[in-house]
Amino acid sequence: MDPRPPTQITLRFLAAPTDAGHSGSVSAGRVLEWIDKAGYAAAAGWSGTYCVTAYVGNVRFTRPVEVGDLVEVTATVVHTGRTSMHITVDVASGAPRTRSLEPATRCLIVFVAVDAEGRSTPVPELVPATLGEELQQRWAVRRAELRAEVEAAMAGQVYSDAGTAPRMTMRFLAAPTDVNWGGKVHGGVVMRWIDEAAHVLATRWTGSADNVAIFTGGVRFYRPLRIGHLVEVEARLLHTGRTSMHVGVHVRSGDPAAGEGELALTTYCRTVFVGLDEARRAVPTPTWTPVSEEDRALDAHALELVAIRERFGD
Repeated sequence: MDPRPPTQITLRFLAAPTDAGHSGSVSAGRVLEWIDKAGYAAAAGWSGTYCVTAYVGNVRFTRPVEVGDLVEVTATVVHTGRTSMHITVDVASGAPRTRSLEPATRCLIVFVAVDAEGRSTPVPELVPATLGEELQQRWAVRRAELRAEVEAAMAGQVYSDAGTAPRMTMRFLAAPTDVNWGGKVHGGVVMRWIDEAAHVLATRWTGSADNVAIFTGGVRFYRPLRIGHLVEVEARLLHTGRTSMHVGVHVRSGDPAAGEGELALTTYCRTVFVGLDEARRAVPTPTWTPVSEEDRALDAHALELVAIRERFGD
């Protein structure tokens, strides 16, 4: 009998019509919500306390989840720090009548356990009990090295009005329906907002709403976002490939009674979109040419992040 807290949890449900994006399949933002909820369930089960999302690693969407699919989201604690839990989340889906589920995406998500005052608190140590658990832990440690390198590359970038790249900004109030179990905005909801803003930018750039996220990475949560806050989600084009659009998204929030300059950075990430034809094949995207020094720096930054991922075999 294993005396440890459970390391794994699986959520199963049907993808609903309300989960669909503009492509007709389930939106990437909704899948990110599911990932965050399953990760939270695993983290809370392991730690026995409330947890907050700290980081979501590289989410590569290998196939779409269709409306009506049976969806299985499995979250597994694979590594622990003093107060953190590194959790892999696997999403699979398929026809409910056959229950033959195919992988859709996999990622690593990091949660931090907090006490009643919101301070980080220690979690039980995960000691691998099998070779499989040991290999999973090594993989998570390797991902931590990747995360550190990505964050270092991101920290040196400047985003200002000197940039001329296309951008899209959404502003709204965080609603009570966005609340999580701790009374703040759910991390999965923030990731859905990121996906929506990037989708609008990609639509404006290509002139077509037939575009989807194929990758979201480096999602770092810096501070909680509270219900009633004014939220600003800014998506900026960083780089275009033959068929891809690399987009940086900043989420800021604050007291709506304060000025816009008082909004503080809540979350930042990078996401990659592609346009699709009627057969759901990637199509060439209009080329964006950097103009200012800041444009060129961010364009090079997008390529640097691609190189880092490739070096780590991700």
